[in-house]
Amino acid sequence: MKNRSAHRSDGATRRDLLRVGTLSALSLSLGDWFGLRAAAPTPRPGKAKSCILIWLDGGPSHLETFDLKPDAPSEVRGPFRPIATNVTGVRLCELMPNLARVADKLALVRSVTSPLGEHAIANSYLLTGYKPTPVLDYPSFGAVVSQQRGGKPTLPAYVAVPTYKPTAGSGFLGAAHQPFAVDSDPARPDFRVRDLDFYPGVQFGRMKRRRAFLDQLDRFQRTAEEASVDPGFEQAYRLITSPQAKQAFDLSREKPEVRARYGPRTVGQSCLLARRLVERGVSFVSVHNPDWDTHNNLLLNLKEGYAGAKVGVGLIPSLDLALSALLTDLSERGLLDETLVVVMGEFGRTPKLNTSAGRDHWPRVFSVVLAGGGVRGGQVIGASDRIGESPTDRPVTPSDLARTIYTLLGVDPSRELHTPDGRPVPINQDGKLIEELLA
Repeated sequence: MKNRSAHRSDGATRRDLLRVGTLSALSLSLGDWFGLRAAAPTPRPGKAKSCILIWLDGGPSHLETFDLKPDAPSEVRGPFRPIATNVTGVRLCELMPNLARVADKLALVRSVTSPLGEHAIANSYLLTGYKPTPVLDYPSFGAVVSQQRGGKPTLPAYVAVPTYKPTAGSGFLGAAHQPFAVDSDPARPDFRVRDLDFYPGVQFGRMKRRRAFLDQLDRFQRTAEEASVDPGFEQAYRLITSPQAKQAFDLSREKPEVRARYGPRTVGQSCLLARRLVERGVSFVSVHNPDWDTHNNLLLNLKEGYAGAKVGVGLIPSLDLALSALLTDLSERGLLDETLVVVMGEFGRTPKLNTSAGRDHWPRVFSVVLAGGGVRGGQVIGASDRIGESPTDRPVTPSDLARTIYTLLGVDPSRELHTPDGRPVPINQDGKLIEELLA
């Protein structure tokens, strides 16, 4: 496929409007992610129309989740036992009984490997497919998908629930492709998404007058300068005034039994919100699940969640409920085949438990899980050695993973993006497609 430039507007019209205070009634964060967009290139066909990335921030232990070593010495194997799944020979952590029942939908990549063991740079590598460099800020998956596909009339292409890491931002693609962050916990009874209501003191009539003024200004500019309409304000206006947009974020419209299936924790309700958004055409949703940096008291953090908990509300049981419910829900709604689900963090954890009953950073080998969206489920790709220290079969780099994700989403990984100064940068460089993943 011939590469096409995707130059972004410099946003001069928007800045002029901000200078005179025309958009002062709107939150600037809302305009940032709508921005002034260039026409999005048409992606080549791909099975996945959307992607939900569940980001396990801090580095989940592969040895306690997807790659247990029950025959290793006690200082390696940790506190949890493996259990059988509905796929012969594939075992998961005992705290994942619900995922064990839908393992035929999962592809476990147990041989992801990276040289980067510090959070910020490892985050960047996993979320962009590029090793970080001080001279260029690479865009994350969601930002590239936003740039390549664009959004629906009233919804952004890239949404972060409830928030996102800086390394999951738009990089050199600029504010137009920054994720729209919900910035509110979907598990809270008073959950409300920011920027979906008028600024205090601004009513609908006043917004209409402001829009009419902008229309007149745009017509004058088109005549005098051949300038285009500012789609940033137009999109923001549509989001704030659209009942459909507000409904997309309204979890109260879900049946109580559906909400209960996802679990009461933030990760579960975030996954439910992600399903509602992709169901309505959002191309990329990231779910941020923090606190996987388990340097100490691993058992408490991963299983109980907090001291005195009567039931397991720790990181693993909460993920088990959330991910299994998401996959089942998407499948029942006929959306799983067109929705790619990716579960990963920035690295794994050390093969041996430390003196604080935890594990430290370990990028040499770790696991990533994919499902739906053209992924062949019910399989394990690659392997780590007997203590989970290094890959022994089919090593996969973050660049390989990025190339595969883009391919599944119908984004040509060899297509070039352009930095603000015109420098061409391929969407993916040096990555190799993980052929075994493709259905």
